[in-house]
Amino acid sequence: MWWQHGLPEEDGVFDDRSRSSGTVTRTVAVVAYPRISNLDEFQALKNVPGVRLVWARAPADVAGADWIVLPGSKNTSGDLAWLRAQGLDRAVAAHAERGGAVLGICGGLQMLGEALVDPHGIDGNAPGLGLLPLVTVFEREKTVRHRTAGFGELTGSWSPLSGVAVAGYEIHHGQTAEHPQLAHDGRAVMPDALAWQNARGNVLGIYLHGLFEDPGALHALFGASAPTLESTFDGLADFIDTHFDAGVLAGLIA
Repeated sequence: MWWQHGLPEEDGVFDDRSRSSGTVTRTVAVVAYPRISNLDEFQALKNVPGVRLVWARAPADVAGADWIVLPGSKNTSGDLAWLRAQGLDRAVAAHAERGGAVLGICGGLQMLGEALVDPHGIDGNAPGLGLLPLVTVFEREKTVRHRTAGFGELTGSWSPLSGVAVAGYEIHHGQTAEHPQLAHDGRAVMPDALAWQNARGNVLGIYLHGLFEDPGALHALFGASAPTLESTFDGLADFIDTHFDAGVLAGLIA
């Protein structure tokens, strides 16, 4: 059996056995809400030297983390309610207050704002965590597209991403804009309002999925590379060629 194949987990399935080998230089805690989406985009972190990936379901799981990541969600307002019920909202706020790095991706970006507004009954209304000066309004039409966009100048924890172009994809109902009375608390750091940073520089939200799958972003953040999903598939194909008799897969399918 090939345990370290590198294939991503199914959404909602977490391999807690995976830990960094060698000296841990950075612990990244990804909040594992009940309706987490696009879990595969964190697979690369398991293969970055010195990085320990933790799936966080309780405040104790984020204690001592260098970064806290709020990932995408299939139901942002529902997962935000779950976050609060676990006390993770207070843990994230305390981490940010201490200057710890926080990253929100897609639904996670929406959670970091001031409010979720749902006039069409798409996802649900909810107050946000208030860590970015943003308001998200859910619309009937869903945005689904591949994008390549470059970061502008970032400060603080996320400054290594300044000027880095990343390829990824958008998949969301919400449209996010700056809260007009809180403009001094943050700014857009990517064209078309795809990414926002707080004034202090330690909280970043981005609509693009795939940040940790992008070679340029990985190198900027960690000074390292990790296997891509394509190279993982190539390795799996080579493994099958080596260990399976010719025609066995076709026979199983038949």
